[in-house]
Amino acid sequence: MHTRYLDIHMLEHRPPSCLNRGEHDVPKTMTVGNTKRIMVPAQTQRRQWRLALENTLEEPAARTRDLPLHVTEALRAADWPEDLAHFAAGQIARSATAKGLDTDPKNGHRTKALLLVAADSIVEDLATVCTDHRAALEMGLARLQKKEPDDSADPKSGRGKPPALLPTDKVAACLSRPTATIHLFGRMLAGLTDADVPSAVQTAPALTTHKSDLQPDFVTAVDDWLGAGDRGSAFMDTSFLTSGVFYRFTTVNLTDLTRKLGGDQNQALRLAGLFMRAAIMTVLPAKQTSTAPHTVPDLVAYAVRDGRPVSYASAFEQPVQAAPGGGYLTPSYHALDTCAGITHRLTGTSDLVGHGYATAQTGDAAHLGTRHDSFDALIDAALTNAAAQATGQTPADAA
Repeated sequence: MHTRYLDIHMLEHRPPSCLNRGEHDVPKTMTVGNTKRIMVPAQTQRRQWRLALENTLEEPAARTRDLPLHVTEALRAADWPEDLAHFAAGQIARSATAKGLDTDPKNGHRTKALLLVAADSIVEDLATVCTDHRAALEMGLARLQKKEPDDSADPKSGRGKPPALLPTDKVAACLSRPTATIHLFGRMLAGLTDADVPSAVQTAPALTTHKSDLQPDFVTAVDDWLGAGDRGSAFMDTSFLTSGVFYRFTTVNLTDLTRKLGGDQNQALRLAGLFMRAAIMTVLPAKQTSTAPHTVPDLVAYAVRDGRPVSYASAFEQPVQAAPGGGYLTPSYHALDTCAGITHRLTGTSDLVGHGYATAQTGDAAHLGTRHDSFDALIDAALTNAAAQATGQTPADAA
């Protein structure tokens, strides 16, 4: 049985902006084809897609090291003594696995590793586990405070670890509970392998299709309450902006996503459609206030494939040249279409279930499948093809 993928290709012009910055506080770049390109990392895109989907689904997840601190606060609010609430929060991490998760006892038992958890009720659920086993926690804390020989840890000093006093299966179940976005984007919890979820979504760094350099932006600010003899600016700085046409590629393993959802294909397709919309419409938040880069893609193309995903990034290994009248959107569109045609010639189309595109360009593409008038129509067609049975025959959209 083939694995089915939904490939999504996008071309989008971003006006002067700063979509992502590195450790030197300048936009990230990468050399591709011996040419500098502006780059937006995959993780930057994925985080914003995840947040957008969680907002739509009203099913939040949280990536955090502070879960024990929140449990402590919940127990305090339930009138637990300070020392017992602190000890119980440490027990959440200690009891999560046979060896326990590493924490910083001097900092509220903050976990050393980031946890990605279902955020809607996990604090309340863990507080309930603690409440159900409060007697054991009180006895454990009493032994620890008496420094009995069988106790090996001090919750304030962090030396060693106390014995696990909470049921590991219940704590692990709370930490392991998935959400829709965890099914999509995956999760790895260090030390809790049963909670690991492989990502159904693969995402490439977004790169400009052409040579692109950083553009300095000299910024000044005037003090509105200048004294009578004051002159000049109160603040001066130089930041860097970028502009260009980006090629973005991401793909969804529909077979894996359906399996994670217990074989519910309708739910998998619903999530895939919401993911497509988030990938198309989400704008990265960096410097939105001062650049407002609220464009939409000039082109979105999809391909449903059985076997493996296929990126068209090689279309831009040689940077596209500006059109005679200026601009990179049209030559990027033609380069992408040409690459799709070459790919079909080299690999054949027996595994191509269906493909299509929507674009602002006036000329039709020869190799991207059926043209659709809107992103909504494109998403509907993609999901229809994604639901098609694997017959070995190419549907009309794959013509």
